[in-house]
Amino acid sequence: MSVRVSAMSVLPPVRRDRIIAQLPQCFRKEAALNTEDDFNKKVKTACQQQRTGTVGRFKISKVIVVGDLAVGKTCLINRFCKDVFDKNYKATIGVDFEMERFEVMGVPFSLQLWDTAGQERFKCIASTYYRGAQVVIIVFDVNDVASLGHVRQWLEDALKENDPTRVQLFLVGTKKDLSSPAQYSRIEEDALKLAQEMRAEYWAVSSLTGENVKEFFFRVASLAFETNVLAELEKSGSRQIGDVIRINSASNNATLKKKQPKCCQ
Repeated sequence: MSVRVSAMSVLPPVRRDRIIAQLPQCFRKEAALNTEDDFNKKVKTACQQQRTGTVGRFKISKVIVVGDLAVGKTCLINRFCKDVFDKNYKATIGVDFEMERFEVMGVPFSLQLWDTAGQERFKCIASTYYRGAQVVIIVFDVNDVASLGHVRQWLEDALKENDPTRVQLFLVGTKKDLSSPAQYSRIEEDALKLAQEMRAEYWAVSSLTGENVKEFFFRVASLAFETNVLAELEKSGSRQIGDVIRINSASNNATLKKKQPKCCQ
């Protein structure tokens, strides 16, 4: 399987149901990456003035989805990307990925969603595709306490291949439809504490019913987009400062040369 995606390849048009005009809200404010009600003002201005740099042209954010075997990683991705739920479980062998296109405040933006194997025997294969991730989604089953207990190890494995300061983390509990309110409440308390310790944003979803799935991925796309635009603005700001220094330096040199006596020039 060819896994390299060229930035220059022709990307599909953005679907009408993938348009994001406002910042989607977090699931629980106790464990959120961003509790603001709207996008960063600098980002909004950049989008209005069409100054988003490579974001919107060639930028693709890599998202890796990791977690134990049978926690519902593939079902989560398929529910969002294809709006389907397959009851016939098939374990992912190695890795697979889907490309999703969005339009955020008028700017095209793409997520590359990598679905990785949860089986121990495929772990070495899957981990080779962790590198370069901007977003790490760690999935656990809200009905399986053990899968929540393994989250730290999945986080450690993912961060071995990436800079922890540059990765956005999400902790997602799946199969919420199978959990009673009392059972879910108990595991959510532990999940929220863990998400806070990891500095991750917490969500609970159901791939069977679709509950919170679209909202979750819209949130992921929006926060990744905002981070990328801010990085572009920082880079462009540095270039502009550098240009001013070079221009001033050249101007000062020319002035000094003019002031020097002819015998010294």
